Amino acid sequence: MSATATKIVVLDGHTMNPGDLDWAPLEALGELTVHDRTAPAELLERAAGAAALLTNKCVLDRAAIEALPELRYIGVTATGTNVVDLAAAAERGVAVTNVPDYGTESVAQAVFAHILNLANRTAGHAAAVRDGRWTASPDFCFWDGTLVELAGRTLGVVGFGKTGRAVARIAGAFGMEVLAASRRPVEASAGVRPATVDEVFAASDVVSLHCPLTPETAGLVSRERLATMKPTAWLVNTGRGPLVDEAALADTLNAGQLAGAGLDVLSTEPPPADNPLLSAKNCYVTPHIAWATTAARRRLLDCVVGNLAAWQAGVVRNVVG
Repeated sequence: MSATATKIVVLDGHTMNPGDLDWAPLEALGELTVHDRTAPAELLERAAGAAALLTNKCVLDRAAIEALPELRYIGVTATGTNVVDLAAAAERGVAVTNVPDYGTESVAQAVFAHILNLANRTAGHAAAVRDGRWTASPDFCFWDGTLVELAGRTLGVVGFGKTGRAVARIAGAFGMEVLAASRRPVEASAGVRPATVDEVFAASDVVSLHCPLTPETAGLVSRERLATMKPTAWLVNTGRGPLVDEAALADTLNAGQLAGAGLDVLSTEPPPADNPLLSAKNCYVTPHIAWATTAARRRLLDCVVGNLAAWQAGVVRNVVG
């Protein structure tokens, strides 16, 4: 298929490229239209006539795929492909690609941003200084609550793929021991010991979630598992929001049965105002930005372009389903 024959529509490009990256390599592959955001009611009109659709969070379900006769390619500008009905795409002969592994280092970095915030109470102390408490202090310093040294502590990693291993590598640099639980066998190595999920929750000072969201892992962090954690422990989730029973986590934090949580994902995004974690004690929520460094988004866009160019050339690359 020639590039000039390809009508390409980006349905929700703002998150991947809010204006600091260059669409030119994608423009070179065909007739390009970029929409920052697309509401469900706008989808069919905007996608009409497109051979290639690029989507991050816009849902392409069976009804949409069947209503777009010219559609031949769907590029998911993320790793997860739950926004696409893969069976319907396969029945229509529509290729679906994704972008694996582009954000590994950025997500691992964000995990430790949360861990270090919890260890040093960085956000709270910075706010206290801004409020004038250091200026009014009779001493040269002050601190609220216990400050924690990470060396010698245990980090539990649930899901030991590329991101989990990157987190473990950073943990080793801080002098932490690592317990790793995964669907695949984990080989013991310097500073890393295999463990079951239950062992990770019971024995760790920090638990970091890196497993995929599946029917088996939904609600993995249950009220029962939270009850097995040390009251001094922290939970970090940069994976998927539904891995956590949010009401149970909020209750556990508010009761002082868990020392803190750092979360970059929630079950509904953006969250409703009544999500209990938004006001839970010692709970720090960031707006799903672990993946969003400029470097990671540049890798993402480069791979999106490469996937589409490969498909145009008849080459299979990052095809799912």
